[in-house]
Amino acid sequence: NKVNRTQDRYHSIFSSQTVYEAYPQLFTWLELLDINVWIILGLMICLAGITMTSGLLIIILERTSMIGVLKAIGSRNRTIRHTFLWFSAFIISRGLLLGDILGIGLVLLQQYTGLVTLDPQTYYVSEAPVELDIPITILLNVATLIVSISVLIIPYCFWSLLQENAHLTQHTI
Repeated sequence: NKVNRTQDRYHSIFSSQTVYEAYPQLFTWLELLDINVWIILGLMICLAGITMTSGLLIIILERTSMIGVLKAIGSRNRTIRHTFLWFSAFIISRGLLLGDILGIGLVLLQQYTGLVTLDPQTYYVSEAPVELDIPITILLNVATLIVSISVLIIPYCFWSLLQENAHLTQHTI
C-alpha cells in the first residue's frame, strides 16, 4: 500500500487501513449473527418437516376408507404412497403459489409506493429497499418443493420397512 506510513512535506505521516482492519470486532459480531441465522433456518426447516409429516399422517388417517377401497380393488402399497405424495405435492405447491403471490405483492407494493419508510439519519435511506429477483424466487420454490417432498418420502420409507418387518414376523410365527 503506497499510502501507509508515507510522510508529506509537512512531516505528517499518512496511513490507511480497511474497515475490516479498523473494526475487526464488528465483523466478528456480524459473523456470529450469520451463524444465528443459519441455526434459526435449520430449526425452522426441522419444524416445517415435522409439521408436514404430521399433516400427511392426518391426511392418511382421514382417508383410511379410501385406502381400504384402493387395497380391495388391488392397488399396491406403492401406488397408494404415490397417490398421497402427489396430493401432498399439490398442497405444498398451492401454499408456495399463495405465498409467492403475497410476497411478490408486498415487494411490488414497497417498490412502487415506498410504504415502509425509515429514518434517513439512522439508516442512510428513506425507505426500506427491496429487490425482486424472479430466477432466485423460482429456484427457491423448486428447492422448497424438493426438500418438502423429500421430507415426506423419508417417513414412507420407514413405514414400508416397518410393514415388511411386521409382515415377516406374522408369517414366521
